[in-house]
Amino acid sequence: MTKKIIKLTVRDVRFPTSLEQHGSDAMHTDPDYSVAYVVIETDQGMQGYGLTFTVGRGTEIVVCAVEALSALVVGKSLEEIVSDFRGFYRLLTSDGQMRWIGPEKGVIQLATAAVLNAVWDLWARSEGKPLWKLLVEMDPKKLISCIDFRYITDALTEEEALDILVKAQTGKQQRVDQMLKEGYPAYTTSCAWLGYSDQLLKQLCTDALKDGWTKFKVKVGADLKDDIRRCSLIRQMIGPHNTLMIDANQRWDVGEAITWVTRLAEYKPLWIEEPTSPDDILGHAAISKALAPLGIGVATGEQCHNRVMFKQFLQASALQFVQIDSCRLGSVNENLAVLLMAHKFKVPVCPHAGGVGLCELVQHLILFDYISVSASLDNRMCEFVDHLHQHFRSPVVIQNAHYMPPKDPGYSCEMLESSVQTHQYPQGQVWKKLQ
Repeated sequence: MTKKIIKLTVRDVRFPTSLEQHGSDAMHTDPDYSVAYVVIETDQGMQGYGLTFTVGRGTEIVVCAVEALSALVVGKSLEEIVSDFRGFYRLLTSDGQMRWIGPEKGVIQLATAAVLNAVWDLWARSEGKPLWKLLVEMDPKKLISCIDFRYITDALTEEEALDILVKAQTGKQQRVDQMLKEGYPAYTTSCAWLGYSDQLLKQLCTDALKDGWTKFKVKVGADLKDDIRRCSLIRQMIGPHNTLMIDANQRWDVGEAITWVTRLAEYKPLWIEEPTSPDDILGHAAISKALAPLGIGVATGEQCHNRVMFKQFLQASALQFVQIDSCRLGSVNENLAVLLMAHKFKVPVCPHAGGVGLCELVQHLILFDYISVSASLDNRMCEFVDHLHQHFRSPVVIQNAHYMPPKDPGYSCEMLESSVQTHQYPQGQVWKKLQ
């Protein structure tokens, strides 16, 4: 029986995280973690849930874009979509009129991600599997058919992608068993948001070390003296053998980035994340080349528009760590393309997950990457932030600083209806109290 989509709703849901400086960095000083939250319903009563992440103002614009895309979704059956998922992806991203406000970038791509995340959630639920398992168990040819290879065949052909997936079949079950037992390694960003006091930073770091965390990320970029003090403090607390990363959130020009990070090199950061404009591929390449002798890599991707930009970053050797985002790119479809390109270029994937719902979603993608693509954990880890998980039906499970594979069917996108209603903007109870 076909499952025809008969309704799509989208709501603006915001959490006032700025009140306590959660998520604060050099460029986003007062973020209110938010989502455009999508629910699709079928004629058989099944629902699929999806979201895209924002940081407050502007979420209403993403909601409008989702509503504009909804006409392309309602009336389709799930079977119709997944039988030609590449075609459906192109339908959303290449509409002859709406693509003008993209194409495949900005608000319209965020909206596309929210819609497609809901479709993938519905598909996984209909199969009774968590999304990572749906992907891992999918026939490689079927998986390839979900990816739009347009504009990237000069870097990765369909044949090459299929070959990667086929070769990774060897040892796949052992990797599944390993993940179920041990989980996927994570790092924490929750200890060192830029707006946190030194006292809070120390307390959170102490607690994290007790809980088994060994990899820590520090926000930098606003003030060099402050960065030196905070990096020194964190390195002193975590010791010489644990891993430190730093993240400037696009704060610097190219030359400034090189000078600034060179001053922080004594604290042995593994990478500098988003040192400059997320669009400046050649700038990232120059920074990568300058910092290589210091043993510091460049990581970026959370605001990388699409697979084409990732292709160029990889071709230009402009990054040493690929940071996919489950809601910035065009959902699972486009992230699959980036995972496969990263493998071909031998660059490790360390997903971005700093935002509401991002941990819940991206864990599925990185589990798939390890089990079915890379088969490697070398220099690989997934970001974790300890905020707002209580608002989800199937929140992430962290054990000994590792993501434990989700067991519930779907893409872990479903939020608690009570949370959605109280945090809906501007009419939710939480926001009425703040007005």
